[in-house]
Amino acid sequence: MFTVIDSRYRSKKPLIVTTNLKLEEIKNPPDLAHARIYDRILERCAPVLFSGKNFREEGARAIKAATKEIVSRG
Repeated sequence: MFTVIDSRYRSKKPLIVTTNLKLEEIKNPPDLAHARIYDRILERCAPVLFSGKNFREEGARAIKAATKEIVSRG
């Protein structure tokens, strides 16, 4: 991942990054490897927060409920 991001960074080409990480997690990386990546991302990208429902979580709940109902019938 570092190679891709660093290549875009050095060539000053655009970069769009999506993540489920919170901005604080990006600003406070767990180790040096992540720090090097996140530093380049923060320098070249403007953070934009999208908030709303997590549709995957909602879908997973529906599947679990349906499965539980099928199992309880059988």
